[in-house]
Amino acid sequence: MAFSDELLEEGTDIWNAQFEHPFVTELATGELDPEAFRHWVEQDYRYLLDYARVFALGATKARDEATMTHMMDVAHTILDFEMDLHREFAVDYGISVDDLESVEKAPTCVAYTNFLVRTAHEGSIAEIAAAIYPCGQGYLDVAEHMAELAEGEHRYTPFIEKYTSEKFEEAVAWMTELVDRCGEQFPGESEAMREAFRSSARLEHAFWEMCYTHEEWEV
Repeated sequence: MAFSDELLEEGTDIWNAQFEHPFVTELATGELDPEAFRHWVEQDYRYLLDYARVFALGATKARDEATMTHMMDVAHTILDFEMDLHREFAVDYGISVDDLESVEKAPTCVAYTNFLVRTAHEGSIAEIAAAIYPCGQGYLDVAEHMAELAEGEHRYTPFIEKYTSEKFEEAVAWMTELVDRCGEQFPGESEAMREAFRSSARLEHAFWEMCYTHEEWEV
């Protein structure tokens, strides 16, 4: 069994929890509260800035030119391609780019991005690969689940289409290959990879909850 499959099998409980989360199921049917989606647009925009930084930092840990080059390319793609969707949604909600960039991260967003950036600074390329994997594979799997639940087009259809697109599938396939390659090349880091994967997966689930409940700082 490929190492990525081992991680996904161990994370089945978290994946099922994501599939069943009301943010996911209500977005799929178009019934999600627009304010919850607005919270996702704002918080995920801030998240992606750090996610791009993680790939850029990961490039410095890569041991081969191809991986280094690809991780730098991914950082650019996140800032250019993926964040375009957030900017487009922001226009629909009357949010300017300046407003997006000044949004304060909610506690869960802080926890998730801090974990990823710390892993990128302190961890190996293997740990980084495992830490970024739940976001890529998770969004693909969740979006495919949404597509199965959806009946016709609605205001959130562009979200589903974005994360089930061929371009996104190709991006996730590369992340899967990186996880498998690291699992094979660095068997001594398998436990660290499992821990990084599970931490990120749990935070992915917490991110849906954060958006659904409009989480903010209490004080």
